[in-house]
Amino acid sequence: MTGFRSEMPAVAMTSVATSIGILGTLAPLLFAFPARAETWPARALTMVAPGAAGSSVDVVARIFSPPLSEALGRQVIVEDMGGAGGMNAAARVAKATPDGYQFVLGHSGTHAINQTLYKHPPYNAAVDFAPVALIAELPIVLIARSNLPVGDLQEFMTFAKANQAKMQYASPGVGSTVQLACALLNARIGIEVTHIPYRGGGPAMQDLIAGLVDYQCATTAAALPQIEGKLVKPLAILTKDRSPILPTLASAHEQGLSGFEVLSWNAFFLPKGTPKPIIQRLNEATVAALDTPLVQARLHDNGAVVPGPERRSPEYLQKFVASEIEKFAVSIRAGGLTVD
Repeated sequence: MTGFRSEMPAVAMTSVATSIGILGTLAPLLFAFPARAETWPARALTMVAPGAAGSSVDVVARIFSPPLSEALGRQVIVEDMGGAGGMNAAARVAKATPDGYQFVLGHSGTHAINQTLYKHPPYNAAVDFAPVALIAELPIVLIARSNLPVGDLQEFMTFAKANQAKMQYASPGVGSTVQLACALLNARIGIEVTHIPYRGGGPAMQDLIAGLVDYQCATTAAALPQIEGKLVKPLAILTKDRSPILPTLASAHEQGLSGFEVLSWNAFFLPKGTPKPIIQRLNEATVAALDTPLVQARLHDNGAVVPGPERRSPEYLQKFVASEIEKFAVSIRAGGLTVD
């Protein structure tokens, strides 16, 4: 009786060995991304803030850095980076490795206005990032010189329609969020008023207080001290709802401009292609920070409002950015504004 031969032919053995070798080589690659997402973060993170030290965006970044560091178990380092209206910082993150270790504190300039204002933006704000969470909203308020003979938005609209040829409105500069807010407001009312751009918000506010210009749109953070000092006249919050920063001031929506809303905002963005578990983890850490009394108090002190729970998801931010790009594009194109 012939015995059963258990030996595998040499060719087959060679094929098996080769297959095992290939699998051994590919295994680290096949499982690299899931493993990286599961173990993230394994080192410190960098939050890129598109502005100079001490700027409003830097202040917001430093409000969030400690609670994010605590929630993630790794230090979140703030790195300020100015230039090109914040686009240098945003472009750096857009081009970064999508491993979760760099994210940008974007705002209405970097991720909405600049997309249309600049002829050749270095990124597409709608598709080149992985949205994480909206973190702060800065309501914009319509304020007038203290002796403008109006008391609310309805009276302002009537007065402006009759006197638009000789009126002027101020802003910190062409293409700023607050300048475009006034441009959108003017278009909605149906008036054409001369724009006077200044080199920053301080000089613009000083001339409004002095009565050299008639009105401006300003963030609540910039306007609140002047309103409390009765140096300017508040006419409306340019939102659908009233702001907790100025709870007694009626909104534009309440005063006849149905659905009108324009505001400045901040949000976190990771590079496009970042694994979803990392996006979700950073979102959860951000939401946890937003729910802490200390963060809420510090944002309030800086004129910012905490977004409601329904406005904090990556999916919401994706749609929000697209809508904001289109909203600001209307006034940018209508005004013929452009930057090379």
